[in-house]
Amino acid sequence: MKKIVLISTVLAAVLMAESVEFKEAPVAERVMPQAGKILSYNEAIKDVSECVVNISAKKKVRQNIPSAFMDPFFRQFFNMPFGQAMPRERVQHSLGSGVIVTRDGYIVTNNHVVADADEVHVTLPGGTKEYTAKVIGTDPKTDIAVIKIEAEGLKAATLGDSDRLKTGDLVFAIGNPFGVGESVSQGIVSALGKDSVGINQYENFIQTDAAINPGNSGGALVDSRGALIGINSAIITRSGANNGIGFAIPVNMVKRVATQLIEHGKVEYGYLGVNISDLTSDLQKVYKNKEGAVILNVDKDTPAKKAGLKRGDLVIKVNDEPIRDASDLKNAIGSIPPGEEVEITFERNKRVESVKVKLAKFPENVMQSGNKSGFVEGLSLQNLTDALKRQMGIPEDIEGVMVTGVKPDTPADKAGFMPGDIIIQIEDTMIKGIDDIEKAMKKYPGDKRIYVNRRGMIKILVAR
Repeated sequence: MKKIVLISTVLAAVLMAESVEFKEAPVAERVMPQAGKILSYNEAIKDVSECVVNISAKKKVRQNIPSAFMDPFFRQFFNMPFGQAMPRERVQHSLGSGVIVTRDGYIVTNNHVVADADEVHVTLPGGTKEYTAKVIGTDPKTDIAVIKIEAEGLKAATLGDSDRLKTGDLVFAIGNPFGVGESVSQGIVSALGKDSVGINQYENFIQTDAAINPGNSGGALVDSRGALIGINSAIITRSGANNGIGFAIPVNMVKRVATQLIEHGKVEYGYLGVNISDLTSDLQKVYKNKEGAVILNVDKDTPAKKAGLKRGDLVIKVNDEPIRDASDLKNAIGSIPPGEEVEITFERNKRVESVKVKLAKFPENVMQSGNKSGFVEGLSLQNLTDALKRQMGIPEDIEGVMVTGVKPDTPADKAGFMPGDIIIQIEDTMIKGIDDIEKAMKKYPGDKRIYVNRRGMIKILVAR
């Protein structure tokens, strides 16, 4: 018992000797916004709500029904032998949202809302008239598309500056969730600059907890003034509904892409010609700068090669824009039109240097899923160059086209494609490049055998 008292006394003495100071919050008074009045953002979002439209897209899809599942009478009627597939067309419908950005009818939406659609129809807020829309241009790399309806004197959204957003800003998501009509949900900006989500090739997402549900795609994300600061694009979910993690494309990116689509019908991206990586914790030990993009390889006959950039250089700035990681560098270069000269600041051997580089046009050796090539939807493909073989450790005698990405729940995913697969043959056509794939797609319509080299083993997949 004495022992316990003694220990308590010692502890008390230690506690008295040390003075712990905490930062205490002052006492705050609780108040109503204004007694007897309703707090409302109706005035802020009223005008922009009239700029968010409903989009309905239709696409005809051919599918084969095995005659084995048909009644013998019908097989005889159609003069089809047992086991032969009967073609049938069905129509896929998709619902989404869009935002009117000009008074004469230009509307911004997501690429995945209207991609490959045979018909696109638009309904204005509060109306029942259906407008037939023309697809002006699509950009799968950013998931942005522009469509147009023939109408004059429309209300157009006021565009904000997404570069001035702050985490914690109040935002509203406006769209057509689940096809129920115009709807508004409220939340905050949860994070900025999300760039490793794996949805698009160029990513710089605004993350929000404002409810974004199926059908909200292509709708508006607006700030508390009612200014458009993003286009709703995707959610992370296990149930298919909103779980409080939604992503919107920043309006500054939308403006740049939409302008090119309207003026030229396509988007051109600047090209540097390097393979890059993030600065890992191990690599940080050998560089003075603790942020940047490490150059792993410089392709021959590229702007980077001509400018003298080398493997091991750490890119820390493009013009005056700081580069934190590989995604930053990809987005920065991609946002600058081909032909423009940029200043690349980099660290080499502990010394910071800079060089002027004239960007080239992004080469046509990358195929994205959903384009007009007609290849399996959901695949991203790249020609198997010598530089890529060295980087990936692929034997020199291997030829083909590499699968660089497979989107979940797409025909490519269901067919069994995996990132890293090398497509070497389609039916009887040997594949050496993306041009060969496009020729094979025209030569072999319908289901076809696709041979892939997967880590040295040959696999056969069947896809349309």
